[in-house]
This record gives sequence, C-alpha cells and structure tokens, in this order.
Amino acid sequence: MAQPVFDVIVVGSGASGGWACKRLSESGLKVALVDAGRQQKDSNFREHQPAYELKYRDDAPQVIRRTRPIQKDCYACMEWNYDWFANDLDEPYTTAPDKPYSWQGRLRVTGGRTNVWGRVCLRLSDWDLKAASTQDGYGVDWPLSYKDLEPYYTLVEKYVGITGAPEGLPWLPDGHYQPPMALTCVESQVRERVLDKLGRHVMLARCANMTQAQNGRAACHYCGPCERGCVTHSYFNSYFTTVADAIRSGNCTHIANAMVYKVLMNPDTNKAEGVLYIDRITREPKTVKARAVILCAQAQESVRILLNSSTRQHPNGLGNSSGVLGHYLMDHIMGGGASAEFPGVPGKPTMGGPNRPADLYVARFRNLPGGPRSKNFLRGFGYEGGGGPAFRWSAPGYGKAYKEAFKEGVQMFDIGGFGECLARWDNYVEIDPEMKDTFGIPVLRYHMSYGDNEMAMVKDMADSAAEMMEAAGGKNIRVRSNPSTPGWAIHEVGTARMGDNPKTSVLNQFQQTHDVKNLFVMDGAGFPSTACQNPTLTIMTLCVRSCDHLMGRMKRGEI
Repeated sequence: MAQPVFDVIVVGSGASGGWACKRLSESGLKVALVDAGRQQKDSNFREHQPAYELKYRDDAPQVIRRTRPIQKDCYACMEWNYDWFANDLDEPYTTAPDKPYSWQGRLRVTGGRTNVWGRVCLRLSDWDLKAASTQDGYGVDWPLSYKDLEPYYTLVEKYVGITGAPEGLPWLPDGHYQPPMALTCVESQVRERVLDKLGRHVMLARCANMTQAQNGRAACHYCGPCERGCVTHSYFNSYFTTVADAIRSGNCTHIANAMVYKVLMNPDTNKAEGVLYIDRITREPKTVKARAVILCAQAQESVRILLNSSTRQHPNGLGNSSGVLGHYLMDHIMGGGASAEFPGVPGKPTMGGPNRPADLYVARFRNLPGGPRSKNFLRGFGYEGGGGPAFRWSAPGYGKAYKEAFKEGVQMFDIGGFGECLARWDNYVEIDPEMKDTFGIPVLRYHMSYGDNEMAMVKDMADSAAEMMEAAGGKNIRVRSNPSTPGWAIHEVGTARMGDNPKTSVLNQFQQTHDVKNLFVMDGAGFPSTACQNPTLTIMTLCVRSCDHLMGRMKRGEI
C-alpha cells in the first residue's frame, strides 16, 4: 500500500507543536504529529496523591538519579512523574571541557514540557525586539515588531487562559487575562511598599492557570503541584488542549514514540519531503512524507535534527548556508535573590492549602527608557517569587515551646532573578562525532558559558532584591548570589535565529528556513535575543503567526 503524503509534518507536541497541529488541522490541512513521547493520559496525573502513598515517599532522589541524573536537577522531576522525563543514560549529550551544561526538562510524553512548566506568560515589547537599535547597540534586532505579534498574543492568551492583571507598563505589555488570583498579606505589603519607596512594580505573575472555566476546562482549585498534572485541565498543557483539538478535527494523525533522526530532502527540488524517525519501541527506522515540515521539537532538539540532516547539497546541516546554525545559544541567568521574614503581618500557616499556583513577578527596572542604568552590564532582569505564612522550622526551644512557636509560624517572602543572556557566537551546539544515543542518533555537544555581563547582572539581582526586602519592612534578610549553570532556567532559545539576511541568520520572520522553503522551525530556536521574560508565550505566538503565513503560501501554490 502506498505511503500517505500529508500536507504538513509537525515534529514535537509541546507548546508550539500543539499550536501548529491545532491551527493547521482545524483549517483543513492533513497533519502528521510526529512525537518523541509516549501518549499521555489523564490517569497519569497524580497531583492529589499524597507522598505517603509512594514507594519512597518522594524522599529517595538517588533512586531517580540512577536513570535520570540530569533530569532530577529539574524542580519538577519527582517520584510522582519522573518516568515522564527522558532517561539520561539512553539519551545523553556531551559538553566541552570546563563548560558544564544542564539540559533539563526533556519530556517524553505528549505535551512535552507543558506537562511540568512554570506557566509564566509574559509578552515582549519593542524594547526587547529592537534592543540592538534602541538600547545599546549589542547584537541584532528581531525581523519583526510588537505590532506584528500583538494580535497573535491576544489570540493565544484568550485560548490558553491566563490569570493576571493589567499594570500599564510599556516595556511589559498588558494582555488578555482572566481575573487575577489574590495576593497574600505579605505580598500585598511588599507590592505597595516597593512601589512607593523604590518605584518598582511587584505584581501577580501572569500565569497559565484559569480562574474561570472555558472550553470544558475547570477553574483552578488551588491544589498546588501542577507539575504532576491536572485532572481538571485548569492549567495549560498542550496534551489536553491544542493537541486534543487537532485530533478531534479528524485531520491530525498522532505518531507517538517516534524519535526523529533527520529531515529527508529531495535533491532535485531542494525541498523537504518528510522525516526519518526511529520507533522507540521496536528501534525500527520509519519515514513520514509531507509537502512541508515544521520542527517544534524544542530549540536544541530541532537544531540537532537539522545538523543531522546534512546532504551533499547541505554538507553542514539543513538551513546552514550562513554557518549560523547551532550558534547563539541562550538561557536566562539565575542565582541572584533574597528572602526575608515579615513579623507582624497577620496569618498562620496551614498544611491544607489553598496553594496558589501563580507566583509574583517583579518587572524589569534596570536599563529602561528614562530609568536607572547600570554601568556594569547591558539589558536587565525580572524576578519571580512570592510569600506567605510558613511553619517556623528553626524555632527555638524544645517540646511544647517549640511546637507552639513552630505552629505560630512566620511570614516569609522570597524572590529570585531571571536575567537576559546576551547572544554570543561562541555559545553553541554541534554534533558530537563520537557519541550516539540508544536509538543510534548522534547527540549534541554543548559549548556554553555565561560572560561578564551575566555575572555582573547576578550581583545586581542579589543587591536589588535585598534592597526591596528592606524597603518592604523585611527582617533577617538573607541574600544569595550564586550564578546558575547554563541550562538551569530551562528557557533555552537561539541556535537557529531569525533575520532578514540569509548570510547571518537561519530563519526569516515567519520561521521559514532561508535555504529550504518548505522547512520551518517554530520553537524557541529562532529567537535572536532572549530578553528577560519567560519565552513560552512568545514561542506559541510566533508559531501561530508562522502557521498562518504557511497556509497562505500553500493556498497560493508556493509551497
């Protein structure tokens, strides 16, 4: 029987892959979703299961590290869900000497990272997209503007369901939000005093947890551990939202457990004609054919596929006539922050919740138009964190006195910074010529480090956090300044950057490769710079915009 030829292949089922499948299949195109993960199911969600029902009560990390020594570093990898994560022994990678990299959050279930992500959804502004020309001359501008993205941001936000509130900050544009979740007493105090004394904006993080039911999904019930799944579908997970919509359309075929090795090319037409994948269960190589191919596998995974897809016409990997492919890897720098106690603020701790899933966010305040500028670094950072009543584990005394002090608790508040990582040529990935994964696919070798700019930023993160704690009335302030290992933020972008010039970029503004007109990369790989905002909302927004462009080209017979 002849192999079917789809209109579009989408590789990956995460934030962007799910949107690509939904947008294209609901428009009538025949889509093949080729996904490295196994089929996710609601029965796998265990957010309501107490630790005492687990074999090790989530208190034996060394057991998980036997097979997932890197993935266990991820905050979300725990006994409830560790089997969702890639086995690091089966799927290794390498690093250059003295350049550690922590490639966390490699999921192998439908929905990818959206099963466990932190869900913070922040828009970029022209201050981010045009930073090179309007801020400091470093790097390159994006080949598009906020005006190009604004309607797609709104489309995505309305569907996803995001709790938040408008703040009126031009450099952190407001979006379409469901009603905001309430702040705690200590958070309200910090918000008011920090704004009054320092002019800095502390707000509820704009978070993909719904406070109103829509599309068959219930409002959040504040159970807390979203990284274990959500049986009420109250947070955004592409498995039960965009991917489910695509499959319901009748136009999307889901091919699970498929590790894509390479894009297949037609040498006569210089067009992509499909993908070669390895079946994770049988280890057999298989192919899927289509008129267009979209890679949404995650920034480094998509670039790995392109680098492994070299041909006689494309000896350095597909889309790499510029030599830029793999370069300009970025991930937010972390490690600077502070915490404090707030005596006198009312409220006692409880073991039973409610547990609000959304943190607070402190908007960038450094190196803004008309604002304070740093002499030590370019660009800026924001913070995530929050606070409320906590049990006083370090209470003095013994017996009854200790128990009473422990239960009385203390109001705590903590924030940690996420800073922009400058795009540098010497931060890159390449194919390791000597190592393959268990499926026979050559793996990536990382060359990445943070520079002086990021290191200076971490120090300011710590100093500024302590400043805010003091301004808000905090006591026993504890400051930390320990730069994170690259990869730790799990906000990796770059490596196939967008641009107008094919000699200095891999993709155009619609995430279409300059070299192969029916090949697209619609995950974070296309970011020319990273800003300091979490990238996922922008990844989804770019994907929908690019899918609309692809459909227009297909209708005109150009692809």
